[in-house]
Amino acid sequence: MSLELKYQIEDKPVWKENGLYGLQWLAVSLPAVITFGKVLGGMDSPALEILYLQKLFAVMGVALLIQVFWGHRLPVVLGPSTILFIGILASLESTPAAIYTSLLICGALLALLAVTGLFGRLQSLFTPRVVAVILLLVAFTILPTITNLVIGGTEVPGAGRRLIFAFVFMLLMFVGGRYLQGLLKNTLVLVAMVLGSLAYFLIDPGWAAHASVENIQPVALFFSHLNTSLVIEPGVLVAFILCFLGLSINDLGSIQAVGLVLKAEAMPRRITRGIAATGIGNVLAGWMGVIGPVNFSFSPGLIAATGCAARRSLISAGVAMLALAFLPRIIFYLSFIPAAVIGCVLFYTMCTQVAAGLMTAFDALQELGEPRFDNALMISLPILMGIIISFLPAEITASYPYSLRPILSNGFVVGIVTSLVLEHTIGRPLKQKK
Repeated sequence: MSLELKYQIEDKPVWKENGLYGLQWLAVSLPAVITFGKVLGGMDSPALEILYLQKLFAVMGVALLIQVFWGHRLPVVLGPSTILFIGILASLESTPAAIYTSLLICGALLALLAVTGLFGRLQSLFTPRVVAVILLLVAFTILPTITNLVIGGTEVPGAGRRLIFAFVFMLLMFVGGRYLQGLLKNTLVLVAMVLGSLAYFLIDPGWAAHASVENIQPVALFFSHLNTSLVIEPGVLVAFILCFLGLSINDLGSIQAVGLVLKAEAMPRRITRGIAATGIGNVLAGWMGVIGPVNFSFSPGLIAATGCAARRSLISAGVAMLALAFLPRIIFYLSFIPAAVIGCVLFYTMCTQVAAGLMTAFDALQELGEPRFDNALMISLPILMGIIISFLPAEITASYPYSLRPILSNGFVVGIVTSLVLEHTIGRPLKQKK
């Protein structure tokens, strides 16, 4: 892939253009930050949702600046990790301290593996079939959360009306994704969140009746409810270790994709520093008590649309995120989005995840050759195992031993373990008889 670029990686755009490019990077990053922040921030206490978003913006801003100045030093979008989102949702029976301590420890381990070179040895575990399973599991195991966001429960009035709204809204998003080009396509999710919220008001005018900005300060600090006490629960820690294995592969693929498109030099060093910086970002997230960051894989699309690959253009985006962390009232307005719209956006995002997973699976099956059916079984079994676990009633998962519950009730973790076991035991290539 060859791009015609106005600015290369180390170029310095004039300040006006640099600010404009930074706003475009920010616009692409905002939907994920707001979506995951609203879902996770309002679970324990809706009153702490804005505080959670403040801390999340701060972590993402700092992590992005670390990547630009020291990490991979590439123009790569950064945001909350979907894999960690699943891990946190599956561990909600544990205390927040145990969850975010595990995230902090795993971030430190990831950074250590990267800088010591041990991460390269782990890569052999992740064959193309395992990577395909990871990509697909991310989407399928988040479906119960999406369903709850869109419908709000069968006993909630208007569930059917919200489902019809979601179907039409998601269909329109796919139409936009199919026919829009350039920057409009790259900011589709942000535009959809705004227009979707306005449209939702027409079918449910009372959804915002409880919202008020009276108790929200225009400017405020966010250094409260930090994870200052380390609480280690072995089951939660093991579950997050497996989640971080998936995150590391996602991170590696994103950095490699941008490096390949831009023909960047010294890629081994960029990868090492980039993954280490992701680990550092997750250590910070664990201390702050929020979901951790990962590099996103759709960065080449925005680079192609803008013609700008200058890493310095992301500095203003990182600074803007950090500034927003101190402006809770602005965050409130940015996050003033109905749960049904959040669910639709998540669904659309996960459809792109499934597409990436299917492409990886097809490539893997083509490389492995015949018999394709047997090879496909190595992908289908872990996925179905993960889906079954994800949809188990809470009464069933509550019967598991407490120490194993974070592992056995996490469909993503169960699916990865199943895939790794199959891949490196019965899934090995059979020796051909002479």
